[in-house]
Amino acid sequence: MKPAIEGGKPVRNDLLVFGKPDIREEDIAEVADTLRSGWIGQGPKTERFEQMFAEYTGAKHTIAVNSCTAALYLSLGMLELGPEDEVITSPLTYPSTANVILHHGAKVRFADVDERSGNIDPVNVQEQITTKTRAVIPVHLHGYPVDMEAILYLAEYASIAVIVDAAHAIEARYMDKHVGVLGDAACFSFYATKNITTADGGMITTDRDDWAKRFKLLRMHGITRTAWNRFREKGFKFYDTVAPGYKLNLTDLQSAMALHQMERIEDSYQRRTEVWKAYDAALGQMKGIETPPEPGEGRHAHHLYPVRLKLEQLSITRDEFLEALKAEGIGAGIHFISLHLHSFYRDTFGFVPL
Repeated sequence: MKPAIEGGKPVRNDLLVFGKPDIREEDIAEVADTLRSGWIGQGPKTERFEQMFAEYTGAKHTIAVNSCTAALYLSLGMLELGPEDEVITSPLTYPSTANVILHHGAKVRFADVDERSGNIDPVNVQEQITTKTRAVIPVHLHGYPVDMEAILYLAEYASIAVIVDAAHAIEARYMDKHVGVLGDAACFSFYATKNITTADGGMITTDRDDWAKRFKLLRMHGITRTAWNRFREKGFKFYDTVAPGYKLNLTDLQSAMALHQMERIEDSYQRRTEVWKAYDAALGQMKGIETPPEPGEGRHAHHLYPVRLKLEQLSITRDEFLEALKAEGIGAGIHFISLHLHSFYRDTFGFVPL
Protein backbone atom coordinates (compact mmCIF):
# COMPACT_ATOMS: atom_id res chain seq x y z
CA MET A 1 0.00 0.00 0.00
CA LYS A 2 1.35 3.41 -0.97
CA PRO A 3 1.77 5.81 1.99
CA ALA A 4 -0.41 8.93 1.99
CA ILE A 5 2.65 11.15 2.10
CA GLU A 6 3.63 9.66 -1.27
CA GLY A 7 0.19 10.13 -2.77
CA GLY A 8 -1.64 7.10 -1.41
CA LYS A 9 -5.01 7.07 0.35
CA PRO A 10 -4.83 7.99 4.07
CA VAL A 11 -5.77 5.24 6.52
CA ARG A 12 -8.20 7.68 8.19
CA ASN A 13 -10.75 10.06 6.72
CA ASP A 14 -10.68 12.27 9.82
CA LEU A 15 -7.76 13.33 11.99
CA LEU A 16 -7.06 11.19 15.05
CA VAL A 17 -6.38 14.12 17.35
CA PHE A 18 -3.43 13.74 19.70
CA GLY A 19 -4.74 13.82 23.27
CA LYS A 20 -8.42 14.43 22.48
CA PRO A 21 -10.34 14.61 25.79
CA ASP A 22 -13.13 12.15 26.51
CA ILE A 23 -15.91 14.65 27.24
CA ARG A 24 -19.40 13.17 27.39
CA GLU A 25 -22.93 14.53 27.76
CA GLU A 26 -22.92 13.91 31.52
CA ASP A 27 -19.81 16.09 31.84
CA ILE A 28 -21.41 18.86 29.80
CA ALA A 29 -24.58 18.63 31.91
CA GLU A 30 -22.55 18.91 35.12
CA VAL A 31 -20.81 22.04 33.85
CA ALA A 32 -24.16 23.50 32.76
CA ASP A 33 -25.57 22.77 36.23
CA THR A 34 -22.68 24.71 37.74
CA LEU A 35 -23.31 27.66 35.43
CA ARG A 36 -26.99 27.69 36.39
CA SER A 37 -26.24 27.35 40.10
CA GLY A 38 -24.85 30.85 40.38
CA TRP A 39 -21.68 29.56 42.06
CA ILE A 40 -18.85 28.99 39.58
CA GLY A 41 -15.81 29.74 41.74
CA GLN A 42 -14.15 27.41 44.24
CA GLY A 43 -16.92 25.73 46.19
CA PRO A 44 -18.87 22.49 46.73
CA LYS A 45 -17.95 20.79 43.46
CA THR A 46 -14.27 21.44 44.03
CA GLU A 47 -14.64 19.91 47.47
CA ARG A 48 -16.39 16.90 45.94
CA PHE A 49 -13.61 16.50 43.37
CA GLU A 50 -10.99 16.61 46.13
CA GLN A 51 -12.92 13.99 48.11
CA MET A 52 -13.22 11.68 45.09
CA PHE A 53 -9.52 12.02 44.33
CA ALA A 54 -8.66 11.24 47.96
CA GLU A 55 -10.82 8.12 47.85
CA TYR A 56 -9.22 7.01 44.59
CA THR A 57 -5.60 7.54 45.63
CA GLY A 58 -5.87 6.77 49.34
CA ALA A 59 -4.20 10.07 50.20
CA LYS A 60 -5.05 11.71 53.51
CA HIS A 61 -5.23 15.20 51.99
CA THR A 62 -6.04 16.42 48.48
CA ILE A 63 -5.74 20.07 47.51
CA ALA A 64 -7.08 21.21 44.13
CA VAL A 65 -5.13 23.94 42.34
CA ASN A 66 -5.18 25.51 38.89
CA SER A 67 -2.29 23.52 37.37
CA CYS A 68 0.30 20.88 38.12
CA THR A 69 2.85 23.70 37.92
CA ALA A 70 1.06 25.40 40.81
CA ALA A 71 1.08 22.11 42.70
CA LEU A 72 4.83 21.74 42.22
CA TYR A 73 5.45 25.38 43.14
CA LEU A 74 3.48 25.18 46.39
CA SER A 75 5.09 21.86 47.32
CA LEU A 76 8.64 23.11 46.84
CA GLY A 77 7.71 26.26 48.73
CA MET A 78 7.42 24.21 51.90
CA LEU A 79 11.20 23.76 51.87
CA GLU A 80 12.06 27.50 51.96
CA LEU A 81 14.80 27.04 49.38
CA GLY A 82 17.71 29.42 48.97
CA PRO A 83 20.32 30.20 46.28
CA GLU A 84 22.76 27.59 47.61
CA ASP A 85 20.20 24.80 47.70
CA GLU A 86 19.92 22.15 45.00
CA VAL A 87 16.97 20.07 43.80
CA ILE A 88 17.49 16.94 41.71
CA THR A 89 15.08 16.08 38.93
CA SER A 90 14.84 14.47 35.52
CA PRO A 91 15.70 16.42 32.36
CA LEU A 92 13.19 14.29 30.45
CA THR A 93 10.08 16.18 31.48
CA TYR A 94 7.98 19.26 30.77
CA PRO A 95 9.80 22.56 31.53
CA SER A 96 7.62 23.33 34.56
CA THR A 97 9.29 20.59 36.62
CA ALA A 98 12.63 22.37 36.51
CA ASN A 99 11.29 25.91 36.17
CA VAL A 100 9.63 25.84 39.60
CA ILE A 101 13.00 25.05 41.18
CA LEU A 102 14.44 28.22 39.67
CA HIS A 103 11.39 30.26 40.69
CA HIS A 104 12.19 29.35 44.30
CA GLY A 105 15.76 30.57 43.83
CA ALA A 106 17.41 27.15 44.03
CA LYS A 107 19.66 25.31 41.59
CA VAL A 108 18.55 22.55 39.23
CA ARG A 109 20.59 19.37 39.24
CA PHE A 110 19.65 16.89 36.51
CA ALA A 111 20.02 13.16 37.05
CA ASP A 112 20.28 10.71 34.17
CA VAL A 113 17.36 8.52 33.13
CA ASP A 114 16.77 4.86 32.45
CA GLU A 115 17.08 4.16 28.73
CA ARG A 116 13.92 2.06 28.46
CA SER A 117 11.40 3.76 30.74
CA GLY A 118 12.79 7.29 30.51
CA ASN A 119 12.39 7.61 34.28
CA ILE A 120 14.98 9.06 36.61
CA ASP A 121 17.71 6.55 37.50
CA PRO A 122 18.04 6.07 41.30
CA VAL A 123 21.72 5.12 40.92
CA ASN A 124 22.46 8.44 39.25
CA VAL A 125 20.28 10.27 41.76
CA GLN A 126 22.54 8.91 44.49
CA GLU A 127 25.57 10.19 42.59
CA GLN A 128 24.00 13.66 42.29
CA ILE A 129 23.20 14.08 46.00
CA THR A 130 25.44 16.60 47.79
CA THR A 131 25.34 18.41 51.11
CA LYS A 132 23.36 21.13 49.31
CA THR A 133 20.60 18.81 48.08
CA ARG A 134 17.20 19.61 49.58
CA ALA A 135 14.83 17.55 47.47
CA VAL A 136 14.36 15.21 44.55
CA ILE A 137 11.50 15.44 42.05
CA PRO A 138 10.95 12.07 40.36
CA VAL A 139 8.74 12.18 37.25
CA HIS A 140 6.48 9.25 36.37
CA LEU A 141 7.13 9.74 32.66
CA HIS A 142 4.31 8.73 30.31
CA GLY A 143 2.59 7.12 33.32
CA TYR A 144 5.35 4.56 34.01
CA PRO A 145 5.96 4.51 37.79
CA VAL A 146 9.42 5.44 39.02
CA ASP A 147 11.32 3.02 41.27
CA MET A 148 9.97 4.78 44.36
CA GLU A 149 11.38 2.28 46.84
CA ALA A 150 14.89 3.29 45.83
CA ILE A 151 14.05 7.01 45.69
CA LEU A 152 12.44 6.99 49.14
CA TYR A 153 15.36 5.05 50.60
CA LEU A 154 17.85 7.59 49.22
CA ALA A 155 15.73 10.49 50.44
CA GLU A 156 15.50 9.10 53.96
CA TYR A 157 19.24 8.41 54.05
CA ALA A 158 20.09 11.92 52.83
CA SER A 159 17.28 13.66 54.78
CA ILE A 160 15.80 15.28 51.68
CA ALA A 161 12.21 15.78 50.57
CA VAL A 162 10.48 13.86 47.79
CA ILE A 163 8.11 15.94 45.66
CA VAL A 164 6.60 13.72 42.98
CA ASP A 165 5.67 14.96 39.51
CA ALA A 166 2.74 12.67 38.76
CA ALA A 167 1.31 14.75 35.90
CA HIS A 168 1.13 11.65 33.68
CA ALA A 169 0.29 9.18 36.41
CA ILE A 170 -3.30 9.53 37.60
CA GLU A 171 -3.94 5.77 37.50
CA ALA A 172 -0.36 4.62 38.18
CA ARG A 173 0.56 2.38 41.09
CA TYR A 174 3.91 1.36 42.49
CA MET A 175 3.83 -2.13 43.96
CA ASP A 176 0.53 -2.13 45.86
CA LYS A 177 0.19 1.62 46.43
CA HIS A 178 -1.10 4.50 44.37
CA VAL A 179 1.75 6.85 43.44
CA GLY A 180 -0.13 9.68 45.14
CA VAL A 181 0.73 8.39 48.60
CA LEU A 182 4.48 8.01 48.03
CA GLY A 183 6.68 10.94 49.00
CA ASP A 184 6.04 14.14 50.92
CA ALA A 185 3.67 15.37 48.21
CA ALA A 186 2.57 14.28 44.74
CA CYS A 187 1.45 16.67 42.03
CA PHE A 188 -1.10 15.77 39.35
CA SER A 189 -2.25 17.47 36.16
CA PHE A 190 -5.71 17.86 34.65
CA TYR A 191 -4.56 19.65 31.51
CA ALA A 192 -6.57 19.19 28.30
CA THR A 193 -4.63 16.11 27.17
CA LYS A 194 -4.55 14.29 30.50
CA ASN A 195 -6.50 11.15 31.45
CA ILE A 196 -8.75 13.32 33.63
CA THR A 197 -9.19 16.87 32.40
CA THR A 198 -10.61 20.10 33.78
CA ALA A 199 -9.27 22.00 30.71
CA ASP A 200 -6.42 22.92 33.03
CA GLY A 201 -5.92 22.16 36.68
CA GLY A 202 -3.91 20.26 39.24
CA MET A 203 -4.05 18.39 42.53
CA ILE A 204 -1.66 17.93 45.43
CA THR A 205 -1.85 14.77 47.50
CA THR A 206 -0.07 14.53 50.83
CA ASP A 207 -0.32 12.73 54.14
CA ARG A 208 1.36 15.62 55.96
CA ASP A 209 -1.16 17.63 57.97
CA ASP A 210 1.05 20.72 58.22
CA TRP A 211 1.72 20.81 54.48
CA ALA A 212 -1.96 20.38 53.60
CA LYS A 213 -2.99 23.22 55.88
CA ARG A 214 -0.38 25.48 54.31
CA PHE A 215 -1.35 24.51 50.74
CA LYS A 216 -5.01 25.37 51.37
CA LEU A 217 -4.00 28.72 52.80
CA LEU A 218 -1.53 29.73 50.10
CA ARG A 219 -3.61 28.66 47.10
CA MET A 220 -6.09 31.45 47.96
CA HIS A 221 -4.11 34.57 48.83
CA GLY A 222 -3.22 33.39 52.34
CA ILE A 223 -6.68 34.25 53.65
CA THR A 224 -8.36 32.33 56.45
CA ARG A 225 -11.78 31.94 54.80
CA THR A 226 -12.59 31.44 51.13
CA ALA A 227 -15.69 33.02 49.59
CA TRP A 228 -17.49 29.66 49.73
CA ASN A 229 -16.66 29.22 53.41
CA ARG A 230 -17.94 32.71 54.19
CA PHE A 231 -21.09 32.11 52.15
CA ARG A 232 -22.13 28.85 53.80
CA GLU A 233 -21.33 29.82 57.40
CA LYS A 234 -24.06 31.38 59.53
CA GLY A 235 -23.62 34.99 60.49
CA PHE A 236 -21.18 37.50 59.05
CA LYS A 237 -17.69 36.10 58.81
CA PHE A 238 -14.75 38.13 57.57
CA TYR A 239 -11.33 36.81 56.67
CA ASP A 240 -7.82 37.58 57.83
CA THR A 241 -4.71 37.50 55.65
CA VAL A 242 -2.13 35.49 57.57
CA ALA A 243 0.38 34.85 54.77
CA PRO A 244 1.26 36.37 51.37
CA GLY A 245 -0.44 33.71 49.28
CA TYR A 246 -1.30 33.32 45.62
CA LYS A 247 -4.31 32.89 43.32
CA LEU A 248 -3.89 29.20 42.48
CA ASN A 249 -7.27 27.68 43.32
CA LEU A 250 -9.42 25.47 41.07
CA THR A 251 -12.97 26.63 40.32
CA ASP A 252 -16.23 24.70 40.49
CA LEU A 253 -16.69 25.31 36.77
CA GLN A 254 -13.49 23.34 36.16
CA SER A 255 -14.09 20.74 38.87
CA ALA A 256 -17.53 19.98 37.45
CA MET A 257 -15.85 18.60 34.32
CA ALA A 258 -13.98 16.03 36.39
CA LEU A 259 -16.71 14.55 38.59
CA HIS A 260 -18.13 12.04 36.12
CA GLN A 261 -14.69 11.38 34.66
CA MET A 262 -13.66 10.26 38.15
CA GLU A 263 -16.68 7.94 38.30
CA ARG A 264 -15.62 6.19 35.09
CA ILE A 265 -11.86 6.42 35.61
CA GLU A 266 -11.26 2.66 35.77
CA ASP A 267 -13.49 1.97 32.77
CA SER A 268 -11.54 4.58 30.81
CA TYR A 269 -8.28 3.06 31.97
CA GLN A 270 -9.33 -0.41 30.82
CA ARG A 271 -10.31 0.96 27.41
CA ARG A 272 -6.93 2.69 27.02
CA THR A 273 -5.23 -0.55 28.05
CA GLU A 274 -7.06 -2.38 25.27
CA VAL A 275 -5.85 0.21 22.76
CA TRP A 276 -2.34 -0.05 24.24
CA LYS A 277 -2.30 -3.81 23.70
CA ALA A 278 -3.59 -3.36 20.15
CA TYR A 279 -0.69 -1.01 19.44
CA ASP A 280 1.72 -3.54 20.95
CA ALA A 281 0.35 -6.26 18.69
CA ALA A 282 0.46 -4.10 15.57
CA LEU A 283 3.83 -2.43 16.14
CA GLY A 284 5.73 -5.00 18.19
CA GLN A 285 7.14 -6.91 15.23
CA MET A 286 7.77 -3.92 12.99
CA LYS A 287 11.32 -3.26 11.91
CA GLY A 288 12.81 -0.09 13.35
CA ILE A 289 10.15 0.44 16.03
CA GLU A 290 10.53 -0.27 19.74
CA THR A 291 7.31 -0.35 21.76
CA PRO A 292 7.13 0.94 25.36
CA PRO A 293 7.87 -1.33 28.34
CA GLU A 294 5.51 -2.26 31.14
CA PRO A 295 6.69 -1.95 34.76
CA GLY A 296 7.73 -5.04 36.67
CA GLU A 297 6.29 -3.58 39.87
CA GLY A 298 3.02 -1.69 39.87
CA ARG A 299 0.76 -0.35 37.14
CA HIS A 300 1.45 1.91 34.17
CA ALA A 301 -1.11 4.72 33.83
CA HIS A 302 -1.08 4.25 30.04
CA HIS A 303 -1.14 8.00 29.54
CA LEU A 304 1.21 8.22 26.56
CA TYR A 305 2.29 5.46 24.19
CA PRO A 306 5.89 6.36 23.28
CA VAL A 307 7.63 4.47 20.49
CA ARG A 308 11.37 4.64 19.94
CA LEU A 309 12.64 4.70 16.39
CA LYS A 310 15.75 2.71 15.53
CA LEU A 311 16.82 5.12 12.83
CA GLU A 312 19.69 2.93 11.70
CA GLN A 313 17.05 0.44 10.54
CA LEU A 314 14.87 3.04 8.80
CA SER A 315 15.26 5.06 5.62
CA ILE A 316 13.59 8.19 7.04
CA THR A 317 14.25 10.62 9.89
CA ARG A 318 12.14 11.05 13.02
CA ASP A 319 10.53 14.23 11.67
CA GLU A 320 9.74 12.54 8.36
CA PHE A 321 8.13 9.70 10.35
CA LEU A 322 5.91 12.25 12.13
CA GLU A 323 4.98 13.90 8.84
CA ALA A 324 4.05 10.50 7.41
CA LEU A 325 1.74 9.83 10.38
CA LYS A 326 0.15 13.26 9.96
CA ALA A 327 -0.50 12.53 6.28
CA GLU A 328 -2.32 9.35 7.32
CA GLY A 329 -4.53 11.38 9.68
CA ILE A 330 -2.78 10.27 12.87
CA GLY A 331 -1.76 12.84 15.48
CA ALA A 332 1.56 12.31 17.29
CA GLY A 333 4.16 14.34 19.16
CA ILE A 334 7.59 14.29 20.80
CA HIS A 335 7.64 13.72 24.58
CA PHE A 336 10.07 15.16 25.44
CA ILE A 337 13.19 16.91 24.18
CA SER A 338 15.48 16.74 27.21
CA LEU A 339 15.59 20.05 29.09
CA HIS A 340 19.38 20.31 29.04
CA LEU A 341 19.08 20.68 25.24
CA HIS A 342 16.66 23.63 25.45
CA SER A 343 18.28 27.00 24.78
CA PHE A 344 17.54 28.54 28.20
CA TYR A 345 19.03 25.69 30.20
CA ARG A 346 21.87 25.15 27.75
CA ASP A 347 22.87 28.82 27.54
CA THR A 348 22.23 29.75 31.18
CA PHE A 349 23.82 26.77 32.89
CA GLY A 350 26.18 25.47 30.24
CA PHE A 351 24.53 22.07 29.92
CA VAL A 352 25.91 20.10 27.00
CA PRO A 353 24.73 16.87 25.34
CA LEU A 354 26.81 13.79 26.06
